[in-house]
Amino acid sequence: MVVVAVLLASAAALLWTGPDRETARLLSLIRADDEMRWRFAVRVLRFARRPSRAREAAAWRMASIELCQGLVAELATGRTPGEALSRAVSCLEPPDPGVLRPVVAVARDGGDVATALERAAPDHGGEGLSRLAACWRISLTVGGGLAALIERVGVSLREAEAHRSEVASQLAGPRSTARLLAGLPVLGLLLAAGLGLRPLSFLFGGPAGFACLGAGVLLDLTGVWWTNRLVARAQRPGP
Repeated sequence: MVVVAVLLASAAALLWTGPDRETARLLSLIRADDEMRWRFAVRVLRFARRPSRAREAAAWRMASIELCQGLVAELATGRTPGEALSRAVSCLEPPDPGVLRPVVAVARDGGDVATALERAAPDHGGEGLSRLAACWRISLTVGGGLAALIERVGVSLREAEAHRSEVASQLAGPRSTARLLAGLPVLGLLLAAGLGLRPLSFLFGGPAGFACLGAGVLLDLTGVWWTNRLVARAQRPGP
């Protein structure tokens, strides 16, 4: 029984995190009349995965930290803010390089860099660019040292990112457990199919099956969404 449980858990893990090649191999082992049903189940599992938006936000946060560090270094050499920003951006590798091109153009033309930074800041992960825009505006308004302001922003961004990394490492275990629990219905379907019970015929064969399928998928996706929400809230730095 232990060996069977391990094999079934491995199959569920492949469905949950495996690459597309493994999914295609799994589908090739299933009868042709059940292929569309299993494709539907695989798509549901992919939809329940952690969205790539979180990875993109993390990449933008790291790019903002590097931009602050580069700006401080360029300003320390005596360059003007516009030149420093242009050189710092040229050394970056952001998720979307085209987002910062208008900022560089405005900096070279001597325009409103703060407004350009605010417009370029993405909705997710753009906190650093928004704070940098505030530093730029404060420096122009009250005449404060731009390098000192950007350095403080960089320090706060690094501390916030360190907090997120620490919390993420502490929540890795609970998050993996939640994902495993979310994949247990698939494990149950595989086990039932292995016993010859044909659960897919029931789920797709009538109103009662569709109702059970809809309720199960809804509850499963709700659990995954709620878990991701709790993790995201826990990763937010304190005030």
